[in-house]
Amino acid sequence: MFARLKNLDNRIFDNIPRIHRPVFNRIMIVASKMGNAGIVWWFVCLMFLILPKWRYTGLVIIFSIGLTSLMGEGIIKHTVKRVRPCHNMDEEDKLLNNPRTFYSFPSGHTASSFAVAMVIILSRCPIYVVAPILLTALAIGFSRVYLRVHYLTDVVVGMLLGMACGTASVMLFHAIVPQDIFFFA
Repeated sequence: MFARLKNLDNRIFDNIPRIHRPVFNRIMIVASKMGNAGIVWWFVCLMFLILPKWRYTGLVIIFSIGLTSLMGEGIIKHTVKRVRPCHNMDEEDKLLNNPRTFYSFPSGHTASSFAVAMVIILSRCPIYVVAPILLTALAIGFSRVYLRVHYLTDVVVGMLLGMACGTASVMLFHAIVPQDIFFFA
């Protein structure tokens, strides 16, 4: 099973340059940078915190990003220690500089993106809020494979980890923190 996944990862990694185009390269670099340090998600969180009706959701987003970071970046990456694919590439083949972190499994950009998306979905936000957040999460995740800084399985597991941490955050907050205390203006 693991040999098949590794084979699939390597085939995708080797073939992804076939779809590289200058305009896509620029778009994917921007998408990837939006996930750096969770920049886009902290902006989304700030918007939720400003609105009294959604303040509780903003706090759940903060918790979910922290939980996801702890699990993915703090524990799993340093346990698995999978080297990023870009560290074995020639410099002229790279579209991005090597990321600061050496390990790739799971994708932290993807995990935090899907943690936020899951909180937004489970908080019953309107579709006009859910759709762009979900599309942004998908773009960030895809950009990591496109730019060859992650294998596909890094991104898929990052997505699953983010969804699990987002769900756990919502469940934990609903069980422990009363929502009505955050409705002050």
